Amino acid sequence: MRRFGIGETVVRRDVYRGRVWSEQAMRVVADTDEALVTACCPGAGRRWPSLYARASIDGDRSLRTEAFDAMVTGNWDLTSGVWQETVMLVWKPPVEWFSVNAFYDAAGHRLRNWYVNFEHPIRRTGNGFDSLDLVLDLVIAPDLADWTWKDEDEYAHVRRLGIVSDGEHRALEHARAQVLAMLDHRTGPFSDTEPWPAWRWDGAWRVPELPGRPER
Repeated sequence: MRRFGIGETVVRRDVYRGRVWSEQAMRVVADTDEALVTACCPGAGRRWPSLYARASIDGDRSLRTEAFDAMVTGNWDLTSGVWQETVMLVWKPPVEWFSVNAFYDAAGHRLRNWYVNFEHPIRRTGNGFDSLDLVLDLVIAPDLADWTWKDEDEYAHVRRLGIVSDGEHRALEHARAQVLAMLDHRTGPFSDTEPWPAWRWDGAWRVPELPGRPER
């Protein structure tokens, strides 16, 4: 297995039934047996479903529901855009059904919040890795003092649609327990010895860009 080099640009893709659902250009912070750690910043290249993009622009969450309906039929298209508003650092263990994300302000100087994304384990590709976002998220205060579940209604919808299978649901429930235990015991990125709150985007790195067009 080839390790990615620090500072290398990689592409994180969400893939559903063999089709690309989204792509995000990232920089590699570390690549170890414990986790692949990547980051992106405002302006980083991305591609995502057109309905998701419209929902973000219009502030209309019903368009996200339409996007999931399109997802289950395989009838969606992608639009190009850029990452906005935050610097994001992502800790992704290779076989776990979640990633731990740290969101910093746009300048990358202040940890704004933690964000746990529940998703498939990674599958490495020639220029990055594939996963699949399972919709449910956990938002955690920067000091770890409190947290709240996010998008539970949308998760219930994708369960009804069959986008998340019973087996995937069981894996996600196990991942929930793992993450809450990490929070309780202050392990992984939540450890007091981890330098995440003080991490900064490397000023020598250019904003990562996506290569070409997505595979269909």
